[in-house]
Amino acid sequence: MDIRQLTYFNEVAKFKSFTKASNVLHLSQPTLSKMVRSLEDELEMELIDRSSRQIELTEAGEIVYEQGQVILESLDHLSTHLYDLMNLKKGKIKIGIPPLIGFLFFPSIIKEFKTLYPDIQIQLNEYGANKVEEEVRDGMLDLGVVVLPMDEEQFDVVPFISEKHMLFVHHSHPLAEKDSVEMNELYDEDFILFSEDFALHDKIIEECRKAGFYPKVAYESSQWDFIGEMIGQNLGISIFPQSISKKVDQEVVKSIPIVNPVVPWNLGIITKKGRYESFAVREFKKMLHDR
Repeated sequence: MDIRQLTYFNEVAKFKSFTKASNVLHLSQPTLSKMVRSLEDELEMELIDRSSRQIELTEAGEIVYEQGQVILESLDHLSTHLYDLMNLKKGKIKIGIPPLIGFLFFPSIIKEFKTLYPDIQIQLNEYGANKVEEEVRDGMLDLGVVVLPMDEEQFDVVPFISEKHMLFVHHSHPLAEKDSVEMNELYDEDFILFSEDFALHDKIIEECRKAGFYPKVAYESSQWDFIGEMIGQNLGISIFPQSISKKVDQEVVKSIPIVNPVVPWNLGIITKKGRYESFAVREFKKMLHDR
């Protein structure tokens, strides 16, 4: 078994698709399939059940995938340690970030960091906050940006941004004339929410339940700007962080403070507790903490 075989198999197992894995690895699908088959031949057992429409791992495949992640992460740590030893101002950071947070804050952050450390590569992976948490915990990302609070037994947490949520409505909506609104006033509204893998989806539902009702969800999307356009067509209301108010056409979409209670939006940087942090990761966290 060589490291390429294990890497290729793990990508196929991760996506449960030769097509998706080949795109990520920039390999032809026949080449990828041949490499995985050679690993199976070497181990003398099938790792992938190819009989169904979507591939599934066999019991042996599940074991190889689980242990393969550990091996590949250990090799990544080894490379990082040695890289730090040879040249402290180079390296690579794998960051998981929800699209909304990336859009609001990270272009300027990346520019600032690249000015300080032009030889450090930054790999951004856009996921919902729930997926970011999972990928950091599994060691697939060096750090992630998430909505707090977070389990501090699993993660080291650095607070990053703190602001409030606001209600966003069409300018003709009756609530648009109010200076503030309480959550219980929204019980009869049509909500447009982020998809379920976004932390804001669960947060809004939680706040509605605290106010004594379950929100009527008219639409869901993974794109904040699409949600904004839906509000602009008067198809529903939504709740966003305060910073979004600077990004929408305020002649069409009105943002209103939510009170009684105020709904906070606290962000933090998380890293897996006990995971080695390279010079690049430490400096990136420090820069965010000092902003």
